[in-house]
Amino acid sequence: MEQRTRALVASAFIGLIFLLVQLGALALVQPFEAAGYQAVEDPSDPTNTVVYVAAILIATGLMLLAIKLNVDQLIRAFVVFAGVYLSWYVFSVVVPNVRSVAGFNVLAVAAALALGAALLLYPEWYVIDASGVVMGAGAAGLFGISFGLLPAILLLAVLAIYDAISVYGTEHMLTLASGVMDLKVPVVLVVPLTLSYSFLNAETPDPTGEVEGEAAANGGTESGAADADGPDDDETDDAVDADPMDRDALFIGLGDAVIPTVLVASAAFFAPASVPTVGALGLVIPVTALGAMVGTFLGLAVLLRMVLQGRAHAGLPLLNGGVIGGYLVGALASGLPLVEALGVAGFL
Repeated sequence: MEQRTRALVASAFIGLIFLLVQLGALALVQPFEAAGYQAVEDPSDPTNTVVYVAAILIATGLMLLAIKLNVDQLIRAFVVFAGVYLSWYVFSVVVPNVRSVAGFNVLAVAAALALGAALLLYPEWYVIDASGVVMGAGAAGLFGISFGLLPAILLLAVLAIYDAISVYGTEHMLTLASGVMDLKVPVVLVVPLTLSYSFLNAETPDPTGEVEGEAAANGGTESGAADADGPDDDETDDAVDADPMDRDALFIGLGDAVIPTVLVASAAFFAPASVPTVGALGLVIPVTALGAMVGTFLGLAVLLRMVLQGRAHAGLPLLNGGVIGGYLVGALASGLPLVEALGVAGFL
């Protein structure tokens, strides 16, 4: 199969992962609410956004410190624990409670522990991706019922700006990606371009996404760099940039799937009764949430097109911009006033 075709198929698989996360979150919002998993007393309070953004900044700083101190295995332990914890929330409302011990669904606990064991013992790409779907749907569902429309929109807007700064400005997000890639945890989702690919045996990829140097050994030559005083007049540089399509796998952050889905879940959970709905795959999806989903995939298409040109890009500006724009289009098409769609009507 031609390499470009492989890359397009892998891109479609990334889209499938995003779709599974979103459908999973939509399916979980009502069971989560019924189980009492809403994390805040007032989901419409915009200060919830401040608390969550502060938590992200603190967590990012601690992870960077762990990498600097060469104790990055603590990150792996934390992510695996988070995977078990989030998957328990999911399995507790999905797996039938045939036996309880101390109030816990035994089968749900066993399934969550099995997911954690798989991540520890055999973190192949499909284990990471499957775990990422469960974790992503659970996290987005929990935040979706805990963040009203205004806090959710504010959260996505702030994180889009932060992502752009951390990738294009300070570049500390690239440092973090480089540090966690070797840990083989579902912070980064992996989509191979060939069936023979093994994430366990692969070399750590360049977190910038650029295809050059030794990573391009099979598809191009490394670009030559001029001397400090400039290239010699009688010298020509025979090296050419590698084909950006020549790569073993595509990588995308789990957060890129989760964060936009928070608004999808919130739009579904907090949709007014007047909003029309669409039935799909056994789900009843409000048009506002459907618009948010469409916007997500438009942003994802643009993002993947840019990534396949050969360098890393901040995902959340495009993804969050797409999901917010799609949500607003769906809301206005449903007849909602803009102030109600933005969740600010109660503050006016």
